[in-house]
Amino acid sequence: MSILKKIATAFRGGAREVGELIVDANGTRIFEQEIKDAQDHMHKAKQDLTDVMAKQMQASRKVESIKRDIAEHEGFATQALDKGNEGLALEIAEKIASLEAELVEQEEVHHQFAAHVARLKDLVKKTERQIKEYERQLTMVKTTESVQKASAAITDNFASSNSKILSAKDSLERIKQRQQDQFDRMAAAEELADEASDKSLTDKMREAGIGEESSNASSVLERLKAKQQS
Repeated sequence: MSILKKIATAFRGGAREVGELIVDANGTRIFEQEIKDAQDHMHKAKQDLTDVMAKQMQASRKVESIKRDIAEHEGFATQALDKGNEGLALEIAEKIASLEAELVEQEEVHHQFAAHVARLKDLVKKTERQIKEYERQLTMVKTTESVQKASAAITDNFASSNSKILSAKDSLERIKQRQQDQFDRMAAAEELADEASDKSLTDKMREAGIGEESSNASSVLERLKAKQQS
């Protein structure tokens, strides 16, 4: 039984690791979706806030309406007293007391709505700032991922092409060597051809000072002197 529990634990651990790998592989997509969900919730929250603010306005109007009624009935009570009709003035006073009690309730309702609206507005502002910050972070994360992918692609291409570069270098060296071999064979052939012709002998005689006499000013002058003496 203990072994089965350990096997089950191992499977759970493996499932957790696989889950973490999936989350890590899709981290940016998950983060982006979470921001989208937060934006959707924020849109709904603003709609709810609008409803609360509308009820606050209604409560405010109700308060102002009750205050006007109280002021109006106070005027009626004063008129009744002026006319000496205390019974009617008492009835009006009872109405005023009822309106004042209702006013207290409505002011409390308005106060609660106002306080709730203030808290919600503050929460909305904070949440919007946080969402904007997350959006900026998402932009930077996406940019970083793009740069990393580009760098990885360059590295992979360089690594894969490195062997091609070396191979190309070897091919270039072989081409140069073949061309040099061809030049060497051509030079050797010319040398053999020269040795087999009269040109080679003439060149050797010229180098030894045999055959062709050099014509210079000294030899010409000596020849002219010899003619004068004869």
